[in-house]
Amino acid sequence: MRADVVIVGGGPAGLLLSQLLHLKGVETIVLERKSRDYVLGRIRAGVLEQGMVDLLRKAQVSARMDREGLVHAGFDVAYGGKLHHIDLEGLTGGKSVMVYGQTEVTQDLYDARDAMGGKVVHEAENVALHELTGDKPYVTYEKDGETHRIDCDFVAGCDGFHGVSRKSIPVDVLKEYELVYPFGWMGLLADVPPISDELIYANHERGFALCSMRSMTRSRYYVQCTLAEHVEEWPDDRFWEELAKRLPEQVLPNLTTGPSIEKSIAPLRSFIAEPMRYGRLFLAGDAAHIVPPTGAKGLNLAASDIYYLSHALIDFYKKNDEAGLEAYSERALSRVWKAERFSWTMTKLLHTFPEDGEFGAKMQRAELDYLFSSRAAMTSLAESYVGLPY
Repeated sequence: MRADVVIVGGGPAGLLLSQLLHLKGVETIVLERKSRDYVLGRIRAGVLEQGMVDLLRKAQVSARMDREGLVHAGFDVAYGGKLHHIDLEGLTGGKSVMVYGQTEVTQDLYDARDAMGGKVVHEAENVALHELTGDKPYVTYEKDGETHRIDCDFVAGCDGFHGVSRKSIPVDVLKEYELVYPFGWMGLLADVPPISDELIYANHERGFALCSMRSMTRSRYYVQCTLAEHVEEWPDDRFWEELAKRLPEQVLPNLTTGPSIEKSIAPLRSFIAEPMRYGRLFLAGDAAHIVPPTGAKGLNLAASDIYYLSHALIDFYKKNDEAGLEAYSERALSRVWKAERFSWTMTKLLHTFPEDGEFGAKMQRAELDYLFSSRAAMTSLAESYVGLPY
């Protein structure tokens, strides 16, 4: 087989890249290790920056998002028994975010690729990348007991943290930076109306909590937990009781509980791999970086990678211009590090860190007190929350 670009990974990053390139006449083949049902069954974040919303519209996959997505002009921080409002629109000159689940984004992208006859190979096993530093790279994979080969010009590694793409870069070339946090998030999804029209991030002595939503009838809640805990130790009743203890009394009358439809514990880490290019291979999304979910930057960072990479590839094929490809890693990493800084800052600001002792707790309270007393501090936070410009 032959394609201009082989995309390894059939999640939202890989599908979005395939869609954007297809619209400009660049041929792609997407290889995904799992089944489509498995990919669509993954529960992930759902707060989209303005830049990603605009990119989905450019990719012609925004119709359902524009109908069903929830535009949020602000969010609340629960601290000291009170709600403190962050007015995103007022602080950023009219910018906002869109609440629309990653699963829905992925479904919309699959529907678009199907409608356009996009080539997506599921359950592609033992994917291997070859001759990445030459001018004729190729990719092999196994499917139904047979080995297949795809010749290409470029490979886009969109296959996540555990995928083969980053591992194909020699260890003497790749440099990795990582911070593992000493806690996780216990998450619960339930078909109940959200507690508030806005997202609520809670700082509490018992630990962090987040009240989020997928729609006006489906809610997603999180509480900080230890890494030693297991989902089985968190029956629904325990979760709801713990969540209520970490929220201000003024919002508790609005808390509707119900049976969970999904529960999971997610560890938190910050991770960046440099460079994001090796020869004809370009990394994007979780293959190159992981952020803690505080601030909802994971999917949005993948989208900004795809913005830079799609423009670079289109310029190469339509203008014979390689400048975008040469600059891809540097441009992407500049935005990645700023988003990592924001996610790290939000995580330090809102979670309990017992190992930091009383001094750390006092510093955290001082930081929160300053935040809510300073328009400049709130503006800085709001600018990063809605997303820095591409």
